[in-house]
Amino acid sequence: MELCKLIEQIEPPDETARAAAKARWDACAKPLGSLGLLETAICDIAALTGSADVDLSDRAALVLCADNGVVARGVAQTGSEVTAAVARQLALGRTSVCRMAETAHCRVVPVDMGIRDFPGCAGVLDRRAGNGTADLTTGPAMTRSEAEAAILAGVELAREEAARGARLLAAGEMGIGNTTTSSAIASVLLGADPETVTGRGAGLSDEGLARKLAAIRKGIYVNRPDANDALDVLAKLGGFDLAGMCGVFLGGALCRVPVLLDGFPSAVAALCAARLCPGAKHAMLASHVSAEPAGASVLRALGKRPLITAELRLGEGTGAVAAMPLLDMALAVYRESYTFAEGGIEPYTPQ
Repeated sequence: MELCKLIEQIEPPDETARAAAKARWDACAKPLGSLGLLETAICDIAALTGSADVDLSDRAALVLCADNGVVARGVAQTGSEVTAAVARQLALGRTSVCRMAETAHCRVVPVDMGIRDFPGCAGVLDRRAGNGTADLTTGPAMTRSEAEAAILAGVELAREEAARGARLLAAGEMGIGNTTTSSAIASVLLGADPETVTGRGAGLSDEGLARKLAAIRKGIYVNRPDANDALDVLAKLGGFDLAGMCGVFLGGALCRVPVLLDGFPSAVAALCAARLCPGAKHAMLASHVSAEPAGASVLRALGKRPLITAELRLGEGTGAVAAMPLLDMALAVYRESYTFAEGGIEPYTPQ
């Protein structure tokens, strides 16, 4: 299906279900709204799914892996071969997100969206849109058709997980150089100077940060992306991992399954999805605010408030998975707390 036709099928939230969830929260014997953003999240999920009977018991973290040609400009501490190495460890269940996901009762699904020269391995889904992207400092990272194909692959990943029974998704990534591509996109979509949206990623030196900023500025200058066309920006400055995550957010909205944003690259992918289809924001939940300089500003542009503020910057979906137990605890209160009526207590009313 063409991307434009798919976007047209995304439906608005069910406000009747949201109101029913809010009423259930207000009946719980506690101060009104006292669980804050946890209550808001459950109400948002009810509106998305069309039911106040919220079920998040089956969940999956999609970790989209790809390489970025801009790494050749010295923008990262390591070479692109690390992407493949981590993908293999993801398949073995040994990375940070795998260990955290076991505690959160969440499946981890590693996906090859375009790892350079990757022969494939058991446990890594093959959804390759290309053999890594081109160097954005010399021209577009992807063609427009490549970017659209990667987005559609992400949509299908969300659909496949929904068909398996997933009721909550996390959009994670692994790709050396992707804070460079994310910063470049954020600079254009937010209308911000690259210096204000670019950080040290995995720990760049001052010299490395200078190379990173130079690559971003040159990429924007060479490619002249259209800030009013998110697909153009994503194709020229992004990567297959970001495009795939953009598709996961769109797919979540299409299937009415909530998707947790992870860190900075994930949030930038969500911003691309929201610019392509504003209605996709209804499926998005912000797990945490990244320690990267533009982490908070991207969330503000999305109108999302994070559940966690812990200066996380690991990636892989770790922040998104860390938020899952918070949602579980919120649901325990939502479903099982005694009500004002059951406790013989006069209900609170708004003052």
